[in-house]
Amino acid sequence: MNSEKYIGLDVHQATISVAVMDSGGKLVMESILETKAATILQFFAGLRGTLSVTFEEGTCAAWLYDLLNPHVAKLVVCNPRKNALLKYGNKSDRIDARKLAELLRGNHLKPVYHGETSVRTLRELARSYVTTVKDLTRVMSRLKALYRSWAIPCAGRDVYYTRHRAEWLGKIEHAGVRRRAEQLYQHLDVLQQLRQQVRRELLAESRKHPATAKLCQVPYLGPIRSALLVALIQTPHRFRTKRQLWAYSGLALETRTSAEYSYVEGQLRRSKKLLSIRGLNKDHNHDLKALFKAASITASVRPGPFQDFYQALLEKGMKPTMARLTLARKIAAITLALWKKGEGFDAEKLKPQAA
Repeated sequence: MNSEKYIGLDVHQATISVAVMDSGGKLVMESILETKAATILQFFAGLRGTLSVTFEEGTCAAWLYDLLNPHVAKLVVCNPRKNALLKYGNKSDRIDARKLAELLRGNHLKPVYHGETSVRTLRELARSYVTTVKDLTRVMSRLKALYRSWAIPCAGRDVYYTRHRAEWLGKIEHAGVRRRAEQLYQHLDVLQQLRQQVRRELLAESRKHPATAKLCQVPYLGPIRSALLVALIQTPHRFRTKRQLWAYSGLALETRTSAEYSYVEGQLRRSKKLLSIRGLNKDHNHDLKALFKAASITASVRPGPFQDFYQALLEKGMKPTMARLTLARKIAAITLALWKKGEGFDAEKLKPQAA
């Protein structure tokens, strides 16, 4: 009868440290493999039994997941931020591989979602679009910082427009500084052109996925945000409830409490001590949080059902920052519900108490 084996992989650019444990926790094999597909598959072909494998999320995670998934019974790409055991004691590639195998055997790993290959092209185009927009924003900030460093006021967007560049460059007296500004403008032109190209390709690819048209019905999501949502989330069924989506999007509150129960006259009673709120959870998808945050800010200042929802929260005495957070959570919850059920957006169902 074939035994079950738990395999921990400590993955690096050139090599992979492997530790293999049996169901009793005994280390039965250790090895160092070259990070090449043929070498890895040859090693796993020589193993017998039911294979469970884990490695940490990283640069090669998507490639290694696609490579190993058809050849093993269970594959867990784990979240390195949740692996507290790896931070204690001695550290080496061999020790890390052993600890990963042990954590997998005890089912103590927090998985990172991998699995929807049907949206792989959309995901890559979305990453390209997001990084291009970030690079463009960074260059624009550098350009304004250059003017401000020479006490030249540059509020607004005129400083970026081609028709005003000669006027703005003329305000810089030093030749070296002026040349640097010209190079930043060249960089800006290239990124603006690239952003338009990537945007067209992203929208063209998103039209192949019916979910994007459904999500566009939600006010202030639009074609770009809907495409990014499909690329980042991949499938709504990975979240059982809206609260799981809030946590993944960085919209969930972290609370702390201790000594919740006490005995009073022989009766067990729950303490009336209030929960301590530690702010929003820090372990989240930053791009997804930025998307819902931007949608909530836009919805709060433009007429529509979401602005009415926002104003109702303010009238109840809620602070604007908390009202925008509640609105972002409402948009996320509606997005998840529409995507799962395939229904259309209905403003009549927008109730404050459901947030």
